[in-house]
Amino acid sequence: MQETLKQFDIAGRSAIVTGATSGLGLAFAETLAEAGAKVTVASINPELVDKTVATLRDKGWIVRGATVDVGSHEQVVRVVDDHVAEWGGPDAVFVNAGIGVGPGFLSGTGERIPEGQIDRFDLKFWDETIRVNLTGAFYTIREAARAIKAADKPGSIVVTTSNASTITVPIVNASYLAAKAGLAHLVRQVALELAAYRIRVNAIAPGSVVSNIGGGILSDPAVRAVWDKSVPLGAMGNPEQMKALALYLASDASSFMTGAELLLDGGVALRSGF
Repeated sequence: MQETLKQFDIAGRSAIVTGATSGLGLAFAETLAEAGAKVTVASINPELVDKTVATLRDKGWIVRGATVDVGSHEQVVRVVDDHVAEWGGPDAVFVNAGIGVGPGFLSGTGERIPEGQIDRFDLKFWDETIRVNLTGAFYTIREAARAIKAADKPGSIVVTTSNASTITVPIVNASYLAAKAGLAHLVRQVALELAAYRIRVNAIAPGSVVSNIGGGILSDPAVRAVWDKSVPLGAMGNPEQMKALALYLASDASSFMTGAELLLDGGVALRSGF
């Protein structure tokens, strides 16, 4: 058993996590830092970055902060280069930053939303969602691959997709689903390419997890009740339930896994309807 547990040891390694000041990204950063990794906490809001770094350092963990809009290639390059200058090539990069803007065609309680209809959907929501969730993820994967290859060592790139990459969800807007579906296939393509360099690329596909995405709409009890009812395991998940999988994918325990998209959604994707 000791030999098996050793595979999960990431002490002394380094990692970058984007979107790391709340929700899943914060959970990932906490997991890696608690396990002994040196972590760059990257997110778009400088005040939240500073606050998160201070909180994690108070626990005795080794972290540094970075402000980044992942939709800017130049900013992503800077974050990765600064990490390399401080701690060397990253052993793991969590491509997690994402947004959910604009309505789906149904509300959380089942009414049709005029602004969510495809013929009325605001183009700015499409442009911004694709810019951050797909293009921003591409930039981050690109620069992660560059840095890990330059370090000439095995590495792990972990991408946050969604169960919305495989199913339709009427209360989620079309641009979000399209971005996550594209990202899921990008993971497979890049995993095939980078396997020759001992770089694994996998995805965590959460769904029905309480987080701040979508503007925190799940704080509405009526909306939350609809989501809870849709989960075969009985209730929505939380970021804490994502931590063990994050450690697995960052560690040598997943050394023979690449190109996988792992669903953590309480069984929602098993259903034929919401």
